[in-house]
Amino acid sequence: MFQLLRGFLLPAAACDGNRDGESRYANLFRKLDLNEDGRVDIAELQTGLRAMGIPLGKEAEEKIFKAGDTNQDGQLDFEEFMQYLKEHEKKMKLAFKSLDKNNDGKIEASEVVQSLKILGINISEKQAEKILQSIDADGTMTVDWNEWRDHFMFNPATDIEEIIRYWKHSTVLDIGDSLTVPDEFTEEEKKTGQWWKQLLAGGVAGAVSRTGTAPLDRLKVMMQVHGSKSNKMNIASGFKQMLKEGGVRSLWRGNGVNVVKIAPETAIKFWAYEQYKKILTRDDGKLGTVERFVSGSLAGATAQTSIYPMEVLKTRLAVGKTGQYSGMFDCAKKILKREGPKAFYKGYIPNILGIIPYAGIDLAVYEYYRCMGPILLLHLLRISLLALKEYVARALCIQLCEPRCFCPVGVWHHFQHVWAVSQLPPRSYQNTHAGSSLSGRSSTAKHGWPLSKNCCYRGTPRTL
Repeated sequence: MFQLLRGFLLPAAACDGNRDGESRYANLFRKLDLNEDGRVDIAELQTGLRAMGIPLGKEAEEKIFKAGDTNQDGQLDFEEFMQYLKEHEKKMKLAFKSLDKNNDGKIEASEVVQSLKILGINISEKQAEKILQSIDADGTMTVDWNEWRDHFMFNPATDIEEIIRYWKHSTVLDIGDSLTVPDEFTEEEKKTGQWWKQLLAGGVAGAVSRTGTAPLDRLKVMMQVHGSKSNKMNIASGFKQMLKEGGVRSLWRGNGVNVVKIAPETAIKFWAYEQYKKILTRDDGKLGTVERFVSGSLAGATAQTSIYPMEVLKTRLAVGKTGQYSGMFDCAKKILKREGPKAFYKGYIPNILGIIPYAGIDLAVYEYYRCMGPILLLHLLRISLLALKEYVARALCIQLCEPRCFCPVGVWHHFQHVWAVSQLPPRSYQNTHAGSSLSGRSSTAKHGWPLSKNCCYRGTPRTL
């Protein structure tokens, strides 16, 4: 990817003096100055970098442009461009020296492992070699200063912590995270408070997305609970019934509980994930993909166990009639009085049974499509490899895994949530009879596609 860039950056002569540096900067500037007016605007920067095979992304490109545009006139002249690259090279030199532990002028895999370990990230030698391969241009499995400089010339990272964070959150360093496994945070991120900012941002995004898709979520539950051969409910008739019964506000019935449970669920999942990782860490201090997968699955199960009563409240409110409950506290009070505390964990077993296989299929499909997606579609779409991997892997993972594979389990535990307030005999909702007592085999999966649409509207990662 960076071979073309190296052709402009590496001088013909061996010396790397000021004149030679300015010549390199001038060559780069000419490549970015598409209209040859002596200035580079943000559009030219973006187009030029992509033409050189450096797809940084809009946010990184804007960050570079803002840092270089010292007079804030919306354009980079050659002096501003050269000054930015000089300052950036100084920062990259410091980062290079911090990784070059033995001061031999080259970065080796063992030094990458050691540096990441200091920041609280344990990786294997093989993973470190994968990082070096993304930078190494001559195939020596080591990285010298020229290779390092060329690779990070247009990366907006300013220090080694940001570079390692870039590795960690990119596909260069595959640490086994999936949609099911909570994000990891380094010791530096924990000390600086970056971790809670990311969790807060994710919580706000989750609240907005859940509120936006709440009508579809309620429709899904209504179709699962009330849909039958005699009551053939589809999307149009479902929305019509909800609007007729309770008006527009009824479309968001139960959404309050759904939003409230985001914070405790996320916090418990993060805390539990950290604890399980400590327990499952191997004797050599490393944590492999299997250990991370198990830790994430157990953390998900722990979080679900803690907030499961809220799931029951959400379902009861969603299928309740107008005026039946004044709010979630009134709903909880009536359930406790009428059915006892055990009612808050009805449907718990099928819900937990769905977590482990879902996590496994999630991880497997994500890894498969991340590897195969670019190969299958690159020649057709000609878009960024990294963006394609992320989109195909995450979108197909959600589309294929959750709605179809685990919709029967979802129907199962939703029926158990509401059997006490239905008119059907209790026996038909016990674990061993729930599936067979529904309206045929297909009924356990035929209402999964509103959930699939729900996932599409929410966006790709649904970690909250």
